[in-house]
Amino acid sequence: MHNDFTRLSALSQDELWDDAAADSYDTPGEGADAPEVVGPAVERLAALAGGGPALEFAVGTGRVAIPLVARGVAVTGIEYSQPMIRRLREKASAEELPVIRGDMATTRVDGEFSLVYLVFNTIGNLLTQDAQVECFRNAAAHLRPGGRFVIELWVPDLRRMPPGVPAAVEVVEDGYILLDTMDTLRQHLISYHFRFGDGHDAHLGRSPHRYIWPSELDLMGRLAGFGLESRWSDWQGSPFTQESTSHVSVYRLAG
Repeated sequence: MHNDFTRLSALSQDELWDDAAADSYDTPGEGADAPEVVGPAVERLAALAGGGPALEFAVGTGRVAIPLVARGVAVTGIEYSQPMIRRLREKASAEELPVIRGDMATTRVDGEFSLVYLVFNTIGNLLTQDAQVECFRNAAAHLRPGGRFVIELWVPDLRRMPPGVPAAVEVVEDGYILLDTMDTLRQHLISYHFRFGDGHDAHLGRSPHRYIWPSELDLMGRLAGFGLESRWSDWQGSPFTQESTSHVSVYRLAG
């Protein structure tokens, strides 16, 4: 598994997040694009922006940013993958949604924002702890005093990965299976996405990630001048408990 992670992490962002990946991110009306998924996130982010401008790290194909703009929030995006940007541009112009191509850990955007947000586990695309810390610092550099940084992230469930078990099946749906392997020493994870139709052939996509514990995430925030303001299990504001499989964490920059 470690060798596979090394090979994948050596790929460029355009190779990892290519046209096929960009296509798979857009599932209008269902999956991650279902109204019951996107709607609560957009409403919560609009409220947290408080009428000010927002910056989305790793804006992707605009799954959240485009409806947030329609909600009346001025959004700018940072995105490294050119295929993702091309797909976004099919749906929103540069005037409607400006996007700067670059790394969310280091790229600077002109202006000052009231909200920076990073959704759908994407901070895990940064494959080292140092890069994840720099992502927090980059968020702080873009925020006005008292501004917020919001992260949506899954909670690693190592109870499903006892010693000797090399992988866990995370999703089984018609035409799709998601399998995760984890290196608990390095906090490395590879997601294997199997997609198939009516025939006997299947397509495999792979992506490397570094998973983060909630307490580790909080320490990253403290290093960048943030305090944890709130944490929920989901965008609807459900309580975060020891059984939660994900969280939405809101960090507030010192004023």
